[in-house]
Amino acid sequence: MPASLNETPSGERVHIGLFGCRNAGKSSLINALTGQNLAIVSDYKGTTTDPVSKAMEILPLGPVLITDTPGLDDDSALGAQRIEKARGVLRSTDIVLLVIDASTGMTGYDQEILREIKARRLPYLLVFNKLDLVRDVSLKLPAEEESHLMLVSALRNEGIIELKNRLAAMAGKDRHKQPLLGDLLQPHDLIILVVPIDESAPKGRLILPQQQVIREILDNHATALVLQPEELPGAITAYGEKIRLVITDSQAFARVSKMVPPSIELTSFSILFARYKGELRPFIEGALFLGKLKDTDRVLISEGCTHHRQCNDIGTVKMPGWIRNFSGVQPQFDFTSGKGFPEDLSPYALIVHCGACMLNPQEVSYRQQKARESSVPMTNYGIAIAYMNGILKRVLSPFPKLAELLERQRGRH
Repeated sequence: MPASLNETPSGERVHIGLFGCRNAGKSSLINALTGQNLAIVSDYKGTTTDPVSKAMEILPLGPVLITDTPGLDDDSALGAQRIEKARGVLRSTDIVLLVIDASTGMTGYDQEILREIKARRLPYLLVFNKLDLVRDVSLKLPAEEESHLMLVSALRNEGIIELKNRLAAMAGKDRHKQPLLGDLLQPHDLIILVVPIDESAPKGRLILPQQQVIREILDNHATALVLQPEELPGAITAYGEKIRLVITDSQAFARVSKMVPPSIELTSFSILFARYKGELRPFIEGALFLGKLKDTDRVLISEGCTHHRQCNDIGTVKMPGWIRNFSGVQPQFDFTSGKGFPEDLSPYALIVHCGACMLNPQEVSYRQQKARESSVPMTNYGIAIAYMNGILKRVLSPFPKLAELLERQRGRH
């Protein structure tokens, strides 16, 4: 198997972002942390002109995605754009390393980004680098910042082991408090996975959500039976009440829901990932606005990956068609993918997001928070499709409290 097919997905890695002024030693620090010459080091200011991410292993942390960013004091012709890109990295950063040249101390640029880091409540360390250039270290920091302080010399590899240990301790806190599926399973449970193989299915492999769900089932010593919709009736006849749960591709909800008896719980990969990566409750509340759209509204359809669009693509073709048919109106649709989530959400009446399997929880949390602050309802592919097919309460049956929430919300609308 090619190594790339067996690597930890980027959404499951600890995302570490390095920020600071030009020539603070961010690139040197990456090389010291990894023990490799991965980043170009130069005395020339502004060597890093765009955020550069590298997936790697850093012991004792394990798999991480580490991102080097342009200098916050970039005063070149394109400096403002580069700084904006650097700030954008904060959206998906789990741990921030604010790298500071110990020979010059904190600058106004450092203090400005630190305020933003604190406002977003991101865990951070103030890494004073280049101790090899400083004879007498006298740092004037507020008392509340002393616990965040690290003193290192990337050039001499001093303090690097201590920094790795601090990162490992920070990375272990609050990582994926919400399981993907494990809390729903008991050993020996039988889970049926409905995986349509159509024109949108990749050749010769399963997509990431399907792979991760299968792995979670195996980790919990349950049994996964993977099949296409055509084989589902036969499996239900054969196994009946032994089936603990049916998980389907959301696009097959309408078809699959008619095959699965009410006594067997049903949900989708997209709904599981919405719960795993973000908060399901706001997505449920957002779906209720699908029936309130007007012809003058704009709807944002956003996907976390940048896959090749096909002729019957779910995001740009199927979802707009389903929404038009359900709402009976003709809203305008905008589309984004990858990291291209807009800063200004005010033009939109509704946001419909994919399952976010390629995004990390920090990025999903940012997007949901941004929508909340902008008072724009936001839902998810699986939730939206289930709601438009009249089966949302049913597919929330594995999550009783959320099913109850749906009933209360319907009463208010």
